[in-house]
Amino acid sequence: MKTKVIYFALLLLPLLSRAQQDAQYTQYMYNTININPAYAGSRGALSLFGLHRTQWVGLDGAPVTNSFSVNTPINNSNLGVGLSFVNDRIGPTKENLISADISYTIHTSERYKLSFGIKASANLFSLDRDKLNPENQDDPSLYGFTNKFSPGVGAGVYFHSDKMYVGLSVPNFIQDYAYDDNDVVVNKEKMNFYLIGGYVFDLSPSLKFKPAVLGKAVAGAPVQLDVSANFMFNEKFVLGAAYRWDAAWSAMAGFQITNGLYLGYAYDMETTRLRNYNSGSHEIFLRYEFLNNFNRITSPRFF
Repeated sequence: MKTKVIYFALLLLPLLSRAQQDAQYTQYMYNTININPAYAGSRGALSLFGLHRTQWVGLDGAPVTNSFSVNTPINNSNLGVGLSFVNDRIGPTKENLISADISYTIHTSERYKLSFGIKASANLFSLDRDKLNPENQDDPSLYGFTNKFSPGVGAGVYFHSDKMYVGLSVPNFIQDYAYDDNDVVVNKEKMNFYLIGGYVFDLSPSLKFKPAVLGKAVAGAPVQLDVSANFMFNEKFVLGAAYRWDAAWSAMAGFQITNGLYLGYAYDMETTRLRNYNSGSHEIFLRYEFLNNFNRITSPRFF
C-alpha cells in the first residue's frame, strides 16, 4: 500500500506543479471530436457517443474518464456542429470540460473533403484537499478549491475520404493558470498538439484493414505516439491491437450491433514499471447514429 501511495504521489506531481494534459483515449479513431473540431459532421449523420475509461485498475487515485459527445452535419450545407462533455478524475482532482464545435467542409474533389473547425470550451477544475494526507497540513498550495474556471479556444483541420483521414489540431490555444486563494499556481493548462491519420485497405470483399497513428505533443512532457491496426470482418466485427510508445500495449474489439449502434472495447497493458502495481486499463464506448435523417453512411466505418 505504501508503494502505491508513493507511485500515486509521483503521478500527481506533474499535475499539480507543471501541466495538465488532456484526457487519454485508446480508441481515439472513434472519439476524434474531442481532439479535433473539424471532425464535427464528417460522419454524415447525427452521431451520439459515450465512453467510460478506467485507467490503471487497482492503483489508488488512478484516472477515470467519462466522455459524451454529439455531432451532426447541418443538412444541405457544408457546416457541421458538435457538443461534448468530459469528466476526468485523478486522485483528489476533478475536471469537467464542456466544448462546442463548428466545422466547415470544402469538397476538394469527388472523393476528398477538407474540413476546418473551431472549438470553444469551458473547463472547471477542482482539488479536494480532504482526499490528501500531506506531510505539511498548512501547505497553502493544497487548500481545496472548487470549479476554477478556464476558457478555451481551439482549432483543427481534417482531410478525409471514405478510405483515409489526416487531421491536425490544437483543442485549446489558451495557456491558463489556476490559482488558489493564496495566489499559488495549482494547475496549468498548456497547448496539446494532435496529428492523426489512417487508411483503409480492402483485403477482400469481407475483410478490411486499417492502420492508424496518433501523435500528441505538449510542453513539459514527452511526445506520445500511438500506432494501431484494426481488421473489420463482414462489416460487423472489428479486432485490432495498438501500441502506445514506451507506455502500453492494447487489444481492441468492436461489434456493429445494428445499422446505427456500435459497441467498442479496449484493454491496455502497461509496459512501464507501473504494470507491477495495476491490472491494466479498460475502455468501453457506445455510438448511436440516426441514419434515417441523412444520406446513408458509406462503409467502412472505422472513423
